[in-house]
Parts: sequence; C-alpha cells; structure tokens
Amino acid sequence: MQSKTIPAVLSIAGSDSSGGAGIQADIKTIAAHRLFAETAITALTAQNTTGVRAVLDATPEFVAAEIDAVFEDIPPAAVKIGMVSQAAIIEVIAERLAHWGAENIVLDPVMVATSGAKLISDDAIEALTGTLMPLARVITPNIPEAEALSGIEIHTSHDQQRVACELARRLGCAVLVKGGHSLNDANDVLAEPALNPDDEPRTTWFRHTRVATDNTHGTGCTLSSAIACGLAQGRTLVEAVDQAKSYLTGALAAGLNLGQGSGPVDHMWAY
Repeated sequence: MQSKTIPAVLSIAGSDSSGGAGIQADIKTIAAHRLFAETAITALTAQNTTGVRAVLDATPEFVAAEIDAVFEDIPPAAVKIGMVSQAAIIEVIAERLAHWGAENIVLDPVMVATSGAKLISDDAIEALTGTLMPLARVITPNIPEAEALSGIEIHTSHDQQRVACELARRLGCAVLVKGGHSLNDANDVLAEPALNPDDEPRTTWFRHTRVATDNTHGTGCTLSSAIACGLAQGRTLVEAVDQAKSYLTGALAAGLNLGQGSGPVDHMWAY
C-alpha cells in the first residue's frame, strides 16, 4: 500500500466538554480541512451551551511535556493557541515553541467575555504580550480584546483599522481585528507589519455578511484554527484569512441547532 503524509496542525487550548469550542472545535476544523490534528490541552472545562461550570488547569510542566512529545515525533506545520489563563502556562508555551522553532503560530487571545468581563489576570495579559504574541504569525482579537490590548476604544471601522495597525507596530506580528460586537456586519481588518519599521503596516479588509443565528459557540476558535490550516497548506496570510472566513460563514449558515443556549456551528458542513 502506498504511504502518504499530510501537514499537521497543533492546537494548544482548553477542552470544551460540550464539543463546540476549544480543543474539540479545533480538531473538527482541522479534520474538515483534511489535515492531521494534534493537541496540547491547557485545561479541562465542564461546560455546555449555557455556560461553564468548572475549570481544571493543567500544570505548566505537563503542558511542556505535551508540546515536546508532539514536536519530537510529528512536527506541526502550524500552531493554533486558544485560551490560556495562567501566566506560568503562557510562559512555558512560549519557551517550548521558541525552543522547537515553531512556525505559523496563530494566537486567539481570549481575554474578554462578550459581557465585557475580563477572563484572564493582568499578569497573564503581560505574559501574552511580552512572551507569546511576539512569536505569533498573526493574532485574532475581537473588538473588546483589541481595545484591552491597545487601550483605544473602537467605535468605527476607521478605529478598527487604526488599532490593528497600532498593535501590529507594537507587537511585531500581524493582527486581525475581528468585526462584530455591534460595529459592523462581519468585517475584519488585517494589519501586517511593514519590513521597514518606519512604514505603515499593510492593511486588508475582509467583508462578509453576518449570518443571522444565535448559535455562535466556538466561532473564534474555529476561525483561528482555519487560519492555521490555511498557513499549514502553504497559503499566504491574506489567502488563509480569506478561506477561513468563508469556511466559518458556511459553518454558521448550515443552521445547526443543538443545545439550550448558544449552540455550536456545523464544522463538517461541506461533507
């Protein structure tokens, strides 16, 4: 029998017991792109579509061991990082990814709930911006997260682009500021740092019509994983974001309706 290989994508994130977000959403997204999913689980959660009931964090040493085990055997072509709430875990992830020379890192900085409540501590935010974000190819904050990172309020699409450029200059990585949160339909702006630090970052807008659905659990996880898949497949960052947006739109438009709260999207909508 003829053998074959396919690119692997590593998800570093928490487990969602209801299957709609986190590691589970990432695995489904990676599989839907016909790539090989690998994981390093940072926390276990007991949750469903109505909310989170309990969280059990992994130790930094165990997260390091997971990452090492993956890179020693099947090195990933891209890495997606989801919610990590402890500074010690963030620092060990950054240290091990730097050690292994990880490429195509997509960081979804889950920092602020839709209600506006902060989800991680100040020292964890400092670890994110100081150690992990500089390793990233792209970070994917939503509007409240971009405001928290920049200290600038976003009221218009001009503000959205200005903050993306400011963060790209400050962090030295590409920044995709996602729309929504009552700002626009589903329009995201990508700012890529210029080769010359004196030049303005290059910006690209991705304009999509919002899908009318309340079932949006795990959309941020799904989008960032899909971007990582595109990068693993050799696409440019702009191409990867564009195909990821199209994939997520299809997953939302499929109309999956599970659970009593905000349900998951249909990751396998194309099959």
